[in-house]
Amino acid sequence: MADTPHAGADENQRLRQQYHEIAQLAGALAHEIKNPLSVIRMNMELLAEDLGPGAGPAERRALQKVQIVQSQCHRLEHLLDSFLRFARVLPLQLSPGSLNEHISRVLDLFAPQAAAQGIAVARFLDPDLPSIMIDEQTLQAALVNLVKNAIEAMVDGGQLTARTRLTRNGVALDLIDTGCGMDPGTAMRMFEAFFSTKDGGSGLGLPMARKGIEAHGGRIDVQSELGRGTKFTLEFPMPPRLMGDEAPHRASPAGD
Repeated sequence: MADTPHAGADENQRLRQQYHEIAQLAGALAHEIKNPLSVIRMNMELLAEDLGPGAGPAERRALQKVQIVQSQCHRLEHLLDSFLRFARVLPLQLSPGSLNEHISRVLDLFAPQAAAQGIAVARFLDPDLPSIMIDEQTLQAALVNLVKNAIEAMVDGGQLTARTRLTRNGVALDLIDTGCGMDPGTAMRMFEAFFSTKDGGSGLGLPMARKGIEAHGGRIDVQSELGRGTKFTLEFPMPPRLMGDEAPHRASPAGD
């Protein structure tokens, strides 16, 4: 017998409950790891003070080993903090907002770094873009991760283009960089938690971005070519109650 819609809803609810339980357990475990890690880091700092200037050759070698442990402690603490943000399950506080304003804010935040790296930032933001339902904190975090990723891909300079536009179903944001790009294998794994091609990277920035976009009922797509750059496309639905006031008057061509 075919599954009924009610049975499908029950299964989705059961899966959501399982996810919440796993997220809570993982978060509790991360907190438990942070406590002894903090003790280790603190004692390493005290030990480094004891092995300070004026020490002999043996003490200097010991200090180098202590500094390695300190570095790894800081790395683990950063990883745990990123994981706790990723695993956190919070209800969205949605209100009508402007996608243009949010991406402009993030681009302004990274403007000094972009200028220092020789990156030109081009903005093509549709002034008539309708409002969408936004959780400001969640969306801001997702956009920060994506822009940061784009800038880090252009170590020798380049161009970052931000473009907003209407689609048949809502509004979209394209973020296009002229950076190093990705091979197909890397592109397929880029949203996997803890997968990173960067030294010291947590591998949680892009998964967190996708999680934030999908929590809004949106989707994120990527096109990338090694040596030429990457294009992220974020598309957000426009709720029917907003469409009544701000119905899309023009949509992008087929293929969006």
